[in-house]
Amino acid sequence: MDIKNHDPRLLSYQHGSPSVAQVELKDLHTVAERGFAATDRYGTSIVVIDEDAEARLRKKIDKMIIPIISALYLFCFIDRANLGNAKIVGLQKDLNMTGIYDYNQLASVFYISYILFEIPSGLACKWIGPGWFIPFLTMGFGVMSLAFAYVQNLSQACAVRFLLGIFESGVMPAMTYYLSRWYRRSEFTFRVATFIVMAPVAGAFGGLLASAITSLSNIGELHTWRMIFLVEGIITICLSLLGFAVLTDRPETARWLTQDEKDLATARVKSERIAPVAVLDNFSKNKLWLGFWNPVVLVTSWVFLLDNITVQGLAFFMPTIIANIFPSTSGYTSIHQQLLTVPPYIFGALFTLLLPYLGWKMDKRQIFFIIAAIPVILGFIICLATRNHVAHYVATFIVAATTFSLGPLTNAQAACQVSSDTSRSVAVSVNMFFGNIGGLISTWSYLDWDKPDFLIGNGLNLAASTLILLSSIAALVWMNHDNKKRNGRNVDEELRALAEEQIEDLEWKHPAWRWKP
Repeated sequence: MDIKNHDPRLLSYQHGSPSVAQVELKDLHTVAERGFAATDRYGTSIVVIDEDAEARLRKKIDKMIIPIISALYLFCFIDRANLGNAKIVGLQKDLNMTGIYDYNQLASVFYISYILFEIPSGLACKWIGPGWFIPFLTMGFGVMSLAFAYVQNLSQACAVRFLLGIFESGVMPAMTYYLSRWYRRSEFTFRVATFIVMAPVAGAFGGLLASAITSLSNIGELHTWRMIFLVEGIITICLSLLGFAVLTDRPETARWLTQDEKDLATARVKSERIAPVAVLDNFSKNKLWLGFWNPVVLVTSWVFLLDNITVQGLAFFMPTIIANIFPSTSGYTSIHQQLLTVPPYIFGALFTLLLPYLGWKMDKRQIFFIIAAIPVILGFIICLATRNHVAHYVATFIVAATTFSLGPLTNAQAACQVSSDTSRSVAVSVNMFFGNIGGLISTWSYLDWDKPDFLIGNGLNLAASTLILLSSIAALVWMNHDNKKRNGRNVDEELRALAEEQIEDLEWKHPAWRWKP
């Protein structure tokens, strides 16, 4: 492993940067340290890495990080979406929810706190460190799930769901941000998918778990839907304790890596970032602002907002939709209805891994936004064009096939369109902020008085998926056009008058920056 020979002037992003000769002597250890960038001012990597050593390291990181992150997110989504399962086994009756919009109100209060605390939670994650912050959030939403088993009326239920939203608001951006400390851009999308795939898995597993739990004997006064929250809350709390024991903030603090592996893990991530001299940089107002005011991050967040109308709508209303397709009047019990929600989610989980896997191999994301939108459009056209119950059930498979895949794709896209760690913490939080506005909209998309055809909900989702298609095409065209314009910029001339600290703060405004569709 060594450093490519470059003009020393191109390497000096910070006063006191080592010379090329010094770098060649120290190899990756020097690049891994603060004070030295791993790219020249043209954005070209100056690090040569042994591919076999990197492949071994990547497998080791996968084995130590991905399973626990995926398990935590599985129960994050289950604890959020189990409201839909509880609805069809007596929740509304037990809480005296007689108003026509009571359930929608209960579902939406979660997103109010989720939206309010999204960006502050993302900043807190960088300040505290994701290795501690993620298990802390998990402990919090596990306790809230447990508390929901004991609520006695709508007001108490809304209060607990509001608190649940506070804890869950930071989970997805924290996990996405955490993985960005460990993986290259091309690898990143698929790794994000390995935990976000837990959303459709949660839909499937949550239905199975709910049907099993509601068959258990009562514990004291807890029965049916209360048992769902009790059991799932206890499991979540236990997983959070495991998270505290296993997760480590960054490669430098990983006890399960050798020093050479730590240096390699840091250097390979830095080798794709223009100007930063450290993977974990200090806060900067300009970096915070450019993490938000980034044209590709903003349009990606808009796409995620639209997608979440469908994803979260399925989470909260899939059992209700299935119950209308297969009603109790036709002999289907609530357990049958719970079980029938499982197959569409399993089908969706397969594609949630497939599209990001292809994105990993191709190092592309934007084209898959376009691909993912088309089946969703088709599914909702079927829902609106026919009243045939079999066709409606088939449509849930078509919609679930690709709508969940936009979760990892958009989060990875937001993270890949910035350079510094600070901007990345903001970018992924902004993406989730907008995404959960879509989640809030989804809680009012399927209304009881609109069943059994749900013309409003299906029409809204058709409009949203169509806008995803059009917005994604427009963004891809713009990125390619802007990259061509940037090819004509004189990097040396534009950087000559800037101090090294100013160069680090340029982010996507750096003349050597190129959008990565």
